[in-house]
Amino acid sequence: MNQLLDVLIIGGGPAGLNAALVLGRARKNVVVIDDETPRNWVTRETHGFVTRDGASPREFRKAAKEQIATYPTVQFASDTATAITGSDGDFEVKTTQGASYRTKKILFAVGKKDLTLDINGLTEVYGKSAFVCPYCDGWELRDQALVIIVSGVNALHMAKVISGWTERYTICTNGSDSLTDEHREELKQHHVTVFDALIQSINSEEGMVQQVVLNDGTAIPCTGVFFQPKLFTGSELPKAIGCEITESGTVIVDASGKTSVAGVYSAGDAASEIYQAITAASLGALSAVSINNELNFEKWDESRHH
Repeated sequence: MNQLLDVLIIGGGPAGLNAALVLGRARKNVVVIDDETPRNWVTRETHGFVTRDGASPREFRKAAKEQIATYPTVQFASDTATAITGSDGDFEVKTTQGASYRTKKILFAVGKKDLTLDINGLTEVYGKSAFVCPYCDGWELRDQALVIIVSGVNALHMAKVISGWTERYTICTNGSDSLTDEHREELKQHHVTVFDALIQSINSEEGMVQQVVLNDGTAIPCTGVFFQPKLFTGSELPKAIGCEITESGTVIVDASGKTSVAGVYSAGDAASEIYQAITAASLGALSAVSINNELNFEKWDESRHH
C-alpha cells in the first residue's frame, strides 16, 4: 500500500473502533490493524456500557464493524504491526503478514495484556467466577462470599471499593507482607479477615469457585474471587518508537491523547488505568477528534502557503 493514509489505528478494541468511527465520519482515510486477541475475550459479557450492557466482546465488535462499514474510507486488516519507521506526516508501518502502510498519524489502541498470575486453578475460573474489576462484574457477585487476592496499599483500597457489593469478603495477600500495621488495624475494625499465607489452589467446578486453599491448610469457602492483575502494554511498539511509558506500562498521553512522539497518539487501556470498555471508547473518540483537528489544521496551513 503506497497510498499515504491519514491515520493508522493499531488495535481494534472499543478505543480503536470508536476512533475509527469518528475518523470515518470526518472523511479520513483510515486502516485499523487488529490481531483480534483482546484482553476481555475471556469475559462473557461487557458491562457498564449504556445500550450495550451485557453484550459479549464479540457482539460488541461485530456491531461496531457493521456501523463503521457505512463509512467507505475506513478499512480493517487482521494483522499485527511489528515495526514503525519515519516521522510525523509520513510513518511507515510493517506487519507480520508482510504488509507495509504509510500514514500521516498513528493511534495506538493496543490495550493491555494480563501476565499470568502463578495461582493454581485461577485459569479455570477467570472470566466465569473470578474477575479483576468490581465495576464490570461486582453486580453478578453481589452479597456473595468473596475472596479478594490483593496486596500492599491496594488491599485497603479494594476492601473499601468491594464493600459496596458485599460485606462477606476475605483478603488473601498470597504471601506478601506489604500491608502496613495501620491498614491491618483498619481492616480489623471493619471485621475483614486477612490471610497472608501463599495460595495453594483455587478449587472450582465447571468454572465456579468453591474455595480458596492456602499453603497452611486453611480453606476459605467462597463463590467468587476478585484479583489484582499484573498488566503490560499490548504491544512493544509505543516504547520502541520512543513514547514515554509509566513503570506500570501505561503510555503517557496529554488530555487529547498525544504521546511524547509527534504525530503519535494513544487511547483506551493502553493509555489509561481505568479499565472499562466505555472509558476506552470515549478516550478513542477524544483522540480521534484531536487527530482530525491536527490533520485539518495542517492542511489549512499548507494551502495558505501555496
